[in-house]
Amino acid sequence: MHFYRAEARFLRALSYWHGIDLFGNIPLVTEDDPLGATPPKQATRAEIYAYAVSELNDIIGQLPPKGPSTYGRATPEAAHMLLAKLYLNAAVYTGTANYAGAATEAQAVISAGYSLPANFRSNFTADNNSSPELILVAAQDGRSTQTWGGMTFLIHAGCGGSMSAATYGIDYCWGGYRMKQQTYRRFAAGDSRAAFFYTTGQTDSVSDRGDFTKGIAAPKFTNLKANGDTAQAKGMVDTDFPIFRLADAYLIYAEANIRGGGGSAANALTYLNAVRQRAYGGTSANFAALPPVDTILAERGRELLFEASRRSDLIRFGVFTGGTYVWAWKGGTPGGSALPTFRDLYPLPANELIANPILQQNPGY
Repeated sequence: MHFYRAEARFLRALSYWHGIDLFGNIPLVTEDDPLGATPPKQATRAEIYAYAVSELNDIIGQLPPKGPSTYGRATPEAAHMLLAKLYLNAAVYTGTANYAGAATEAQAVISAGYSLPANFRSNFTADNNSSPELILVAAQDGRSTQTWGGMTFLIHAGCGGSMSAATYGIDYCWGGYRMKQQTYRRFAAGDSRAAFFYTTGQTDSVSDRGDFTKGIAAPKFTNLKANGDTAQAKGMVDTDFPIFRLADAYLIYAEANIRGGGGSAANALTYLNAVRQRAYGGTSANFAALPPVDTILAERGRELLFEASRRSDLIRFGVFTGGTYVWAWKGGTPGGSALPTFRDLYPLPANELIANPILQQNPGY
């Protein structure tokens, strides 16, 4: 019971991270604010960043220790990982970089006893709760945590066209998301992270967003267990969504080091190559020396595909908006086009503006 308050504070910090990452300046409300009908004031992105960092540093020692009984709960390692994410993007959130902090926090996670399973796909199966790599998950259960969103959506919507629902342990395919051609072409021959791509009857170009066969299907998540056995149910699913995992910590450390964040260049290269070695089943694709930082963006795109990191990564690298880097349907055009920089933030939702009239909408909206 004494852990619950710290865990609630972690979840609040996690939500504030999502808030500043997506929307920028948002209201800041804590237990110190009085109850009542007065709308909360809008805080700056930097103020909320500072609050989340302060909260996480304060509660790390109060969170439950990692172990089988705390799977899916906030542990000190989850807090270190969230700090690493905040520090890695500090230049975006505050205008001042903190790559040294990102490297330090990532190393704390790396040193905590997690490991990369040899089978990459075992992180995304119905029994991925047994993976030694997962640090924090959104736990799913086909009988006890039923939802049409979450992993139920990700697994069903990734299946369509001529794909067989039974191959992924589900009752039927929804025919939703797939990869744009730029993503598909990012994977080289021999990269096992592309082994689950489904190409039969699919074209690699998303010429029609409404046609599932346009674009390569990438059913990264499955409702089957790692050994192929079926899960509890075929409608709702058992597969947990990996919010934080070790490979991400490796890539954060490598990027932070390349960007001048200190730490050990030798360790950074070792961590980056560990991710590559699992992907290729050996050392054939290893880097002999740390590559340019843009290489990390590409590697993150391969390793963390469909794990909710790509938008933040592109913004950190300065290519989410503008016309330097385009992809299919960027800017709403089939071949891709430049986006104005205000699109680095989403607009504050209309219902929030109505409920709280003192909020200021993000520029451009």
